[in-house]
Amino acid sequence: MSEADLPGRAPSVCAQCGTQIAPALLACPSCRRLVHAEELKHLGATAEGAEQAGDASAALAAWRQALDLLPADATQHQVVSARIAALSRSLDAGPAGAKHGSGLGKGAAGVGALGALLFKFKFALMFVLTKAKLLLFGLTKASTFFSMLLSASLYWTMWGWKFAVGLVLSIYIHEMGHVQALQRYGIKATAPMFIPGFGAVIRLKQYPANAREDARVGLAGPLWGLGAALAAYIVYRATGIGVWGAIAHFGAWVNLFNLVPVWQLDGARGFRALTRQQRWIAVAVIAGIWLVTSEGLLVLLGIAAAATAGFAHAADEPDHTALGQYAFLVAVLALMTWIAVPGTGP
Repeated sequence: MSEADLPGRAPSVCAQCGTQIAPALLACPSCRRLVHAEELKHLGATAEGAEQAGDASAALAAWRQALDLLPADATQHQVVSARIAALSRSLDAGPAGAKHGSGLGKGAAGVGALGALLFKFKFALMFVLTKAKLLLFGLTKASTFFSMLLSASLYWTMWGWKFAVGLVLSIYIHEMGHVQALQRYGIKATAPMFIPGFGAVIRLKQYPANAREDARVGLAGPLWGLGAALAAYIVYRATGIGVWGAIAHFGAWVNLFNLVPVWQLDGARGFRALTRQQRWIAVAVIAGIWLVTSEGLLVLLGIAAAATAGFAHAADEPDHTALGQYAFLVAVLALMTWIAVPGTGP
């Protein structure tokens, strides 16, 4: 295979009309022949095969790769973008393919999504076990593993090795929640990279197609982080070992902080998918939970959420799943901050 045939590399001469093509161009400036026409045919066939096999994630990955090789003003770019949007929605709808209904039906769908979420977390440990393969796979990445060790060594000097290991693993599970969601939607990204004292980051190589996808990816981190905190709390209740209670409390607090809807935090990504009315509902939920728990962090969440609801651009269509997930996370994580922080010794 020549350099010209590789994806992302443009040939110097158009195979159809002989025009010189600059390396950054994706189509011939003269005849408009697509530079990566053959690769696009291959990706299209791969995507079609994955769709027929019922693997929407693999199909999305192929279509997104094809989108990167198409000029933004090309008709094919619009067609592939629409295909990606349809497949992405099919993942949320599930096998039954939820149909649009009345406003009451949509509200019931939101309640149903929240109920399903509650059902999942009843089996938090089982959920983690079913994702064990993905969790172990992440540890095979050298950048992730060694940056984890570096972070753990810093936390060790401050809080001891037991809490340090538990904290780093909690952050890792949170980040792998993002990874799982990115893989589900066929979005390329790097493995998690830990930054000592600041948590961890994932660099996207592709971006979500819309606010709905971004909300699913953003809130997946706190959802998995909540699973890790619940698992630590269950172990604490079963063994009485104080460090597990401390890990559960701190993990809940960190994930709750991530729900602040500002900057690039996960809460901001979830809020982008909400309409203005839904954002005010989220503000009301935060206020209600604050009245119950008196958790000071909720004051920060409430102020940021109110500012976003009042001034930031809102989505045109409601996202009941994002609202349900956000409200659920705020409620459960805030309640978990009630966990008394015991000593970290056995």
